[in-house]
Amino acid sequence: MKFAAVDVRQAASAADIVYEALRRAIIEGDLAEGENLRQEEIAQMFNVSRIPVREALSRLEQHGLITTQRYKGAVVAGLSIEEIEEIFQFRALIEAEVMRLAVPNLDRATLERAQAYRDAFDRETDPHRWGEINRMFHYSLYEASHRPYYLQNVRASLDRIDRYLRAQLSFTDGVPRAGREHEAILAACEKGDAALASLLTRDHILDAGRSLVTFLRGQRG
Repeated sequence: MKFAAVDVRQAASAADIVYEALRRAIIEGDLAEGENLRQEEIAQMFNVSRIPVREALSRLEQHGLITTQRYKGAVVAGLSIEEIEEIFQFRALIEAEVMRLAVPNLDRATLERAQAYRDAFDRETDPHRWGEINRMFHYSLYEASHRPYYLQNVRASLDRIDRYLRAQLSFTDGVPRAGREHEAILAACEKGDAALASLLTRDHILDAGRSLVTFLRGQRG
């Protein structure tokens, strides 16, 4: 298994740290689909007992990032084409509404921060950073919606598909297209046009979903 481990013997919540390390390794693709997550090995890497490891694995399973298989135990979960399409449809509905609610509350500092993330996305050449910067761009705007439950579900949805998006962005023209769409969304936000920003966000997500599905169908045959 490939991910960063730390000694968490003195941590307030070892389960939280193990969970976050495993979650990050999964969404960044360091832990591959179908890879076995052995409790004893993880406990040794983090220098903890199996109890916080079991708790972390249980939370990962609740969020759909791992599954428990007979005879194998916990493994990194995969997604079917149909599941990916459904996640993007869900995201398009929720994130468009979040954007509509956010636009009236956006201030100059927030817009400038979003612009900085958009520019960073365009400049970045490391595929491992694209997903993170993309999130930061969108979240910098979404937080103005003041809808933490919505954002929690957006985050969970992104966690499920992030590793697939990173692969798609690496092997297609997804990055320049996403950059142009980010610029259009930001321009609508700067004009205070909540309806347009919402529509552009919806189209941006659905376009990304269609592109990813096309890419994966080609990969899976």
